[in-house]
Amino acid sequence: MPGQVLAVSDSAMHGFSKTTRDSITLLTGLGVEGDAHCGVTVKHRSRVAQNPDQPNLRQVHLIHCELFSELASKGYSVTPGQLGENITTDSINLLALPVDTVLHIGATARLRLTGLRNPCGQLDKFQPGLMAAVLDRTPEGKLIRKAGVMSVVLAGGVVRAGDAIKVVLPAAPHRALDRV
Repeated sequence: MPGQVLAVSDSAMHGFSKTTRDSITLLTGLGVEGDAHCGVTVKHRSRVAQNPDQPNLRQVHLIHCELFSELASKGYSVTPGQLGENITTDSINLLALPVDTVLHIGATARLRLTGLRNPCGQLDKFQPGLMAAVLDRTPEGKLIRKAGVMSVVLAGGVVRAGDAIKVVLPAAPHRALDRV
């Protein structure tokens, strides 16, 4: 089954969860129109405090809906937008994709993956224990972050639930996603 958009969400306010919408509009080089994280430079408050001039590599946040099923098996109830993502995907292993993968979404939108979302303590404020539930370790002890991926907008357009997602891998050698 090809990948698709399950839901889209945004929020004009800096907060944890986003509101699910019928559609969102992606703006080239900026992010989601009207979203608090839209812009050329970083908008996440912790990163603004470090350096407000750094490029915004976190314009659009994507989470795979399969994470919600995994969390449900651990006793958590999470629905699209609640973890702050803009796009909830279905049938794409986002975490396995390399840096610079391009996602073609709907008729015109294109996103370039920049890295993994680094989960923060806000997860535990949303539901106690959720932070630990979105982290894991490889047998070698390497940390696995499961809270989604971040991207920048290469080409804008309207994105809706049900839109197809085509994955285009970058030229080899591939670099694994890391926190951004």
